[in-house]
Amino acid sequence: MRVAVLGAGAIGAYVGAALHRAGADVHLIARGPHLAAMRQHGVQVLSPRGDHTAAVHATDDPAEIGPVDYVFLGLKAHAYAACGPLIEPLLRDGTAVVAAQNGIPWWYFHRHGGPHDGHRIRSVDPDGAVSAVLAPERAVGCVVYAATELEAPGVVRHVEGTRFSVGEPDRSVSARCLRFGEAMRAGGLKCPVEPDLRDDIWLKLLGNISFNPISALTRATLRQMCLHGGTRAVIETMMAETLAVAAALGCEVRVSIERRIAGAERVGDHRTSTLQDLERGRPLELDVLLAAVVELAELTGVPVPTLRTVHGLTDLLARHGALGPAPAPAAAREASAGSGPPPRPPRAGQ
Repeated sequence: MRVAVLGAGAIGAYVGAALHRAGADVHLIARGPHLAAMRQHGVQVLSPRGDHTAAVHATDDPAEIGPVDYVFLGLKAHAYAACGPLIEPLLRDGTAVVAAQNGIPWWYFHRHGGPHDGHRIRSVDPDGAVSAVLAPERAVGCVVYAATELEAPGVVRHVEGTRFSVGEPDRSVSARCLRFGEAMRAGGLKCPVEPDLRDDIWLKLLGNISFNPISALTRATLRQMCLHGGTRAVIETMMAETLAVAAALGCEVRVSIERRIAGAERVGDHRTSTLQDLERGRPLELDVLLAAVVELAELTGVPVPTLRTVHGLTDLLARHGALGPAPAPAAAREASAGSGPPPRPPRAGQ
């Protein structure tokens, strides 16, 4: 099995190292000091489950790799529309794109069925620019419940969680999902194939849609947001509105708001990925987290006044760029999972 990881950052390199351990032919696409370190020393994984090093091929030129069976997409969602020149050399008939993104994916209504089948979500696929680069029929959805960080170039620290749920847009249990899941499990990760991954998407989004934008507005950690009565109330309302949109689209999130907030509080003084991006002057990944759900609320006729208000505030904030780093609590850590892994839903076989 040939796999290319496009965007081999903390999560991408961690997955690439696991698939390499499973015997897959893995190629990492990165740049800068991180690429140089992986070329020289491989991917060094530091984990409570055991440290290891994977001597994986790394490059900044996808043409060196050529067509593969799977592209694991580790880019931020706002980079998808511009990734055409990077992904094109990796594709052939049948290449699957495993998109490990937060929020609402561009393929959400592809083979969805019902009245919204084929509907394009403008906020995540403006003018069809993402679909033109990443054909929805290639998409395998992936919801990440793992937290990792780049401790240094070429060095990935695994903080917690090993589950990468995958699924087809049409809800089938396909051969390509089963094959990918088998390779991930052989590399030491959990990779259930979900008949309807959209339920997992909303479960993960429940935290991202609330904690991430509020952290950018307040510069607070997860624990601080949970313990402050005012922000906690706003977060509870945002989650309730999000659950109403999910229900209108036929999805069920089997974790209560109280349990979701309690899980985030236990993570402690963690700064969300959105706050980290704001401090570093990077684009904020809020279209797929927040704007998309406001758009879906319009589509389904669900009132979401608090989500609309927070979206308006963070949209203005995003246009003003970096703030510079705030003093971080001693216990703060940088993890790639945004607002931390949510509680595991009560499913059999996971």
